[in-house]
Amino acid sequence: MSVLIFHRVLTTPDPLFPGEVDSERFDELLDWIGGAFNVMPLSTGLDALKAGTLPTRAAAITFDDGYADNLTNAAPLLKAHGMSATFFIATGFLDGGIMFNDMIIESVRRTPHEALSLEALGLAHLPVNTTEDKRRAIDAILDKVKFLPQAQRAEAAALVRDRASVELPTDLMLTSTELIRLRDCGMEIGAHTMTHPILTRVSAAVAKAEIEDGRDRLEELLEQRIRVFAYPNGKRGRDYGDEHVKMVRDAGFDFAVSTDWGVARQGSDLFQLPRFTPWDRSRLRFNARLAKNMLQANKV
Repeated sequence: MSVLIFHRVLTTPDPLFPGEVDSERFDELLDWIGGAFNVMPLSTGLDALKAGTLPTRAAAITFDDGYADNLTNAAPLLKAHGMSATFFIATGFLDGGIMFNDMIIESVRRTPHEALSLEALGLAHLPVNTTEDKRRAIDAILDKVKFLPQAQRAEAAALVRDRASVELPTDLMLTSTELIRLRDCGMEIGAHTMTHPILTRVSAAVAKAEIEDGRDRLEELLEQRIRVFAYPNGKRGRDYGDEHVKMVRDAGFDFAVSTDWGVARQGSDLFQLPRFTPWDRSRLRFNARLAKNMLQANKV
């Protein structure tokens, strides 16, 4: 079973991130995916995998984090293609929140300044006058910030915002009401912690609370059991370890997904299931890379 991973579906292409999926591109991808696979809800497919009844060419579609465009753009297109997806929600950003990476991206995007001075991050002079300047600046800042301890990461993102002299958007992420609407239109909801920490960078107590509190918030909002979990960032060893797998299992989830390449199959660890989405722009290359991912996984 191939499990595909997305984050956003933009209304129109983003000049800063031309590779980001927009509505037209997602519509095209769903056409390709539907032509190559039997697409099913993640939990349905994993239940069948566990029972040994998974159909051939099975696939599931997943989204991480909880962006508002998952409801406005992704869900209508999924429904138009007769598909559903699983949306993993970092609950701490519902109702007006913003993730640290988006704080940095939107600060650089919106700044009226021609350059930013971020000496505290070792970036004394970052030109931000053109689209190319802005993209280089974003990459440089994220490279410095991404793996900082959570509190320092938040402070660094706030510093960028302040130096950029901007007001940040409050509508990037889903509201609680929108999350309920997403579930009600036939989409599965999964847990993705509260504030998206890299679990290996926080204490065991914090990691356990993030995993359980994120689940509890979703179950409170949706009044249903949450069966699936996605590790933030999701690379085994770097972003989560065996202790976190045990925490997820002990929290009562049925399945968990990573972002390591591969496919789910009989004998796979149901709490470390791989996900993979090709980045190719042509249908032939997209399908070829999916096939290569499956073949490589079968050799493991």
